[in-house]
Amino acid sequence: MWFPEYRPRRLRRMENLRRLVRETRLSPDLFIYPLFVRSGRGLRQAVPSMPGVFQWSRDTLVQEVKEVQGLGIPAVILFGLPEKKDETGSEAYASHGVVQEAVRTIKDACPDLVVITDVCLCEYTSHGHCGVLHGQEVDNDPTLGVLARIAVSHAQAGADMVAPSDMMDGRVGAIRESLDEEGFHHTAIMAYSAKYCSAFYGPFREAADSAPQFGDRRSYQMDPPNAREALREIQLDIEEGADIVMVKPALAYLDIIRRVKEEFDWPVAAYNVSGEYAMIKAAAANGWLDERRAMLEVLTAIHRAGADQIITYFAKDAARLLAS
Repeated sequence: MWFPEYRPRRLRRMENLRRLVRETRLSPDLFIYPLFVRSGRGLRQAVPSMPGVFQWSRDTLVQEVKEVQGLGIPAVILFGLPEKKDETGSEAYASHGVVQEAVRTIKDACPDLVVITDVCLCEYTSHGHCGVLHGQEVDNDPTLGVLARIAVSHAQAGADMVAPSDMMDGRVGAIRESLDEEGFHHTAIMAYSAKYCSAFYGPFREAADSAPQFGDRRSYQMDPPNAREALREIQLDIEEGADIVMVKPALAYLDIIRRVKEEFDWPVAAYNVSGEYAMIKAAAANGWLDERRAMLEVLTAIHRAGADQIITYFAKDAARLLAS
């Protein structure tokens, strides 16, 4: 019987052979760990829809970020839950707001940890939308100045990078201009450039208390069927000054990650979002799949598609597993 000269199975025969020819390699260096912070003391409040994810107060946050850094994870991204909300989300840019104080706390405890801050209004507005309202519509241009003010307040607190997630047109340029005017030339921008209006955000809205009180976000987040539009969004954000561009969610948009990476010579991040995390956790809890294998397979797929950075709630678990 004739066999081909090249037999691919030769290099799959044992684990160390597979390691030698592995094309995509996961590392904690890729991960950004999301953290939810709120006012108070001694808080470590579980998020029911996201097993293993918690809301933290500043004092309990210190031990958490030290653990993150000890696992070799280089960065965290912060989401804030304010004590009070109003129509304009004024707590988002308060100098002693929950995120601003958390940034100071983290930089005091772990000065080398990269601190990224989410820049948006949905957690801070009483209506739960990502911008200033005109009637029941989000008014794009007045929102830009508020977002820029938030970003500057985060930079003043010590944030290394700001991450606008609102999907307003022109917000990257407005933030870059304001940061530069205030002397924060070194503060980087990670833009949520292709952020789709996705069903996979549900658990996050519980964790961040950010569900809209009416309507939805289809008028500003991207329509899931569109791919070419994502490339236009990426191009605009790069031209406006984004240092890193992001695709969100990740799993249902691996094709977008790949297209962005092939089209642009630019750092590309992907957000392995709350619903993607919760699905694996729920299936594993029911014994329907192996959580550790599924976690690593998903993260590998996101990296293989072209993501240079992965924001993921699995960061700590994956880092431990990769070190074992």
